[in-house]
Amino acid sequence: MPKCVTCGRDLHPERAQKYDYCMARECQEKNAKGLTMVAVGVNKSAEQYMILDERTREELASGRYHDQRRGSFGPAARPSPAMTTTGAASEPEPARRQAPLARRQASRKATRRPWSKSQEKLALLYNEQRLRPEEIAQKLGLSPYLVTQIILASRNQGKL
Repeated sequence: MPKCVTCGRDLHPERAQKYDYCMARECQEKNAKGLTMVAVGVNKSAEQYMILDERTREELASGRYHDQRRGSFGPAARPSPAMTTTGAASEPEPARRQAPLARRQASRKATRRPWSKSQEKLALLYNEQRLRPEEIAQKLGLSPYLVTQIILASRNQGKL
């Protein structure tokens, strides 16, 4: 019959299949080892944890638990000119690599807002006074939709 390595008591045969110590508190404290956990899947609604054993190590190394979102980002995601459907590059190389800030600035210049600076300032002032978009629209003679667009555009630009 198997014996506990700490106190020498007899071990139950089922326990002896996995452990070499008994269930006594002092034996548990001396011999019990913690498990190493690893987060293998994290998303907005749940986290998935696994015990880090040899099988999990192999699966991690093989790429089974890779970040699926990374497949659409980075330089590897861009098709090369040779890979386009027409067989030729659709636009010259420098234009494709244009800085994101320059693209945003170009798109801002191209779009004209249907409100004036003074309307924007007044709408934002009224918004800070906790007036609803409907009330602001009545005061400025605008539609509630347009007032909401003014407020949202200011938030996106960091003015609010």
